[in-house]
Amino acid sequence: MTFAKKALIFGTVFSVGAGVSLAALAQSTISGAGATFPAPFYQSAFASLASSGVQVNYQAVGSGAGVRQFVAGTVDFGATDEPIKASEAAKVSRGVVQFPTVGGTIAIGYNKPDCKALKLTQKQLVDVYMGTITTWDQLKCGKGPIKVVHRSDGSGTTFAFTNSLSAFSPAWQSKVGAGKSVNWPVGVGGKGNEGVAGIITNTPGALGYVNQAFVKGPIKAAAIQNKEGKFVMPGLKGGSAALNNIKLDGNLAGEDPNPAGSESYPISTLTWILAYEKGNGPKAGTIRKAMLHLLSPAAQNKADDIGYVPLRGAILSASKKAVARIGS
Repeated sequence: MTFAKKALIFGTVFSVGAGVSLAALAQSTISGAGATFPAPFYQSAFASLASSGVQVNYQAVGSGAGVRQFVAGTVDFGATDEPIKASEAAKVSRGVVQFPTVGGTIAIGYNKPDCKALKLTQKQLVDVYMGTITTWDQLKCGKGPIKVVHRSDGSGTTFAFTNSLSAFSPAWQSKVGAGKSVNWPVGVGGKGNEGVAGIITNTPGALGYVNQAFVKGPIKAAAIQNKEGKFVMPGLKGGSAALNNIKLDGNLAGEDPNPAGSESYPISTLTWILAYEKGNGPKAGTIRKAMLHLLSPAAQNKADDIGYVPLRGAILSASKKAVARIGS
């Protein structure tokens, strides 16, 4: 069962009785849905809330589905790897509080044991997904066909990836473009980051894009050429250098699909939580507590260990200020 198919239930299990009322239990339990990209980070952070009496039920169903559920008001918070569109936010009468929670690098993962250290130029990466490069021979890294994998669901990870491909290539921008869902020229689809990783794991010769946290087992990550011409691996160093280029707007949205700097990994992104500014009732305090925990040193200091880039400086401060706007 994948992240995309199951509810991830984090926190503590309560027994009703012994002074714990149903009302208190309801107020200390919140639900969210959305991006699979940050799911391992959220799993780790929310699990550590157990001792504080907060239970978070998070469904990793993809950014597109998460935004839809948030707009519909069926969850206490949404999660997305693409900032909410103005047209979507306009439908939320309770007001939108949007803030980044963590950063990450989108790795080009591949399963090719005889290809020990794949390096891809920006053009080569685009050509693989355009179907112009079709064999490992063309990449000088083994033989056989390249089995391209992409997301099948509406995905903020796909938005960030195709946004970078659009920055790398005018041809990609004009023929395919950027979005949570696009008309892929080639490849097979997997649902969620875990679905894509599962296909790559089980398919020798496969190549696809996943959050760095999903690079494990037979999946290796390629070094990608950045704007300065340097080949950089995904991870903390390259991701931190890239995220330093991102300037947030008034809604705490921001991106740089091909950041400057010799150490920058070129496909790096933030991921966001969507909360309601009002109408949260007695759950408001619980929601704020859970969100501040995501931004706390306890959670952020563990981000690198599980494949993420922790927030620092101005971005972290702005996110904490945004949480304070989550009212009852």
